[in-house]
Amino acid sequence: MKTISNIADLRVTMHRNEKPIYFISATNFNLLGIDEWVSNFKFINYIDCFDGRHPNVFVPSEIPHDQFESIEDINNYLLQHKEVIDHIKKRGGRAAAAFLMFDEKTEEICEELGIEVWFPKASLRQRCDNKMETVRIGNKAGVQSVPNTLASAKTYEELIAAAEAANLGTDLVVQTAFGDSGHTTFFISSEDDYTKHAEEIAADDEVKIMKRIKCRGATMEACATRSGTLVGPLLTEVVGRKELTPYKGGWCGNEIFPGAFSETIRQKARDMAYRFGNQLTEEGYRGYFDLDFLIDEEDDEVYLGELNPRICGASSMTNHAAFAYADAPLFLFHLMEFSGIDYKIDVEELNNRWAQEDFIDSWSQLVIKATEDIVDIVTHAPPTGIYRMADDGSVSYDRFDYHRSAIESESEAFFLRITGPGDYRYEGADLGILITRGRSMNNDFDLNDRARNWIKGIKRLYASKPLLEPQREEAPTAGSFKIL
Repeated sequence: MKTISNIADLRVTMHRNEKPIYFISATNFNLLGIDEWVSNFKFINYIDCFDGRHPNVFVPSEIPHDQFESIEDINNYLLQHKEVIDHIKKRGGRAAAAFLMFDEKTEEICEELGIEVWFPKASLRQRCDNKMETVRIGNKAGVQSVPNTLASAKTYEELIAAAEAANLGTDLVVQTAFGDSGHTTFFISSEDDYTKHAEEIAADDEVKIMKRIKCRGATMEACATRSGTLVGPLLTEVVGRKELTPYKGGWCGNEIFPGAFSETIRQKARDMAYRFGNQLTEEGYRGYFDLDFLIDEEDDEVYLGELNPRICGASSMTNHAAFAYADAPLFLFHLMEFSGIDYKIDVEELNNRWAQEDFIDSWSQLVIKATEDIVDIVTHAPPTGIYRMADDGSVSYDRFDYHRSAIESESEAFFLRITGPGDYRYEGADLGILITRGRSMNNDFDLNDRARNWIKGIKRLYASKPLLEPQREEAPTAGSFKIL
């Protein structure tokens, strides 16, 4: 194939791909199913969510390592693991790799191993990921953020002075440059509020100070290509639900369904993502990215939230939406961008088609974390597979599968297990991801009864034992980094 000029060309190019491509990460959750679209696409993971039953997942045996403090640490551990190196060499070819997160060390190791990293440079991703820089890129693209100012806030007085100068009032939201929303977003309406988070806020020379609005969260994935920015569907966000996460404001799932947002809101968000993506291209970035949006409940105004210059937790939903089966998963366009194959695709035609409600179906995913303030060791965990809910709301394992499409009705769900037997269970630990057909929230964006029953049912399938005294010193602490 000399040039990819339409979807058929893209699909057959990926079907005939001979280059070994790997997704290296803690789990394969984010790109689950991409291996069925792309030949020679394999997963190299730290956690075996499938107990050895997934044909395209390779998990090396555990060897001694320093305590992981980030996803990057996990990936660097994997890339230096002899079994992983042997596995890649044995399969031959010049390998390419995609990651959820990586750093300069990852790039150095990949260069030594002869592996191409199919993402923009870590330094560029780091710059774009900075929440202050996101605001600036958005401003260049004409994509507005919630009324804000970027300033130092080493003291409460300094914070209030900056807010007053920008006419933001005194009911504020403060964000620091990097980190998960549940850990680096602070709601400040008094000096006492500031004092609780003073150490984190004052540590940065510049923070994002926003007017506080009552809003709903939404997210949209897109792909910046040389032909323009492709835009996926707008997804709802499940945020801060106490049944799922101990972190107020922390992401814990998504829904996709027709009618989730008005046509006006969807069109605004699509236009913002398109313009933002084109600006990212100007900044030197290309490929997959995700934008979070904040939708003001008072006037339905749509504001830019955060940029994730990478695949993310919503990627599994985007790449399995109806439009993906009609044409191709969004991630295939990312692979096309880095493949070196010439292409010229009609971005406007694709975006217009994907904007239609007929190309959106109804699914939910919930990231279930341990929410109790305990630390113990799991002795039994529900395996990955299809689960069934009985009429009384109880949940039981039905059969093994690694395809979420195997779910036959809203009384079934696919559970991808993260925390397994022998693992520590601690506040904030990811237990697993539950994927269902239909909605998990009601019209007030609160969890519905069916979702609550699924969460209770899955959690009841975990059993644990208390720690021995020597184990307490090794146990993870609450707030340890997330792995999805």
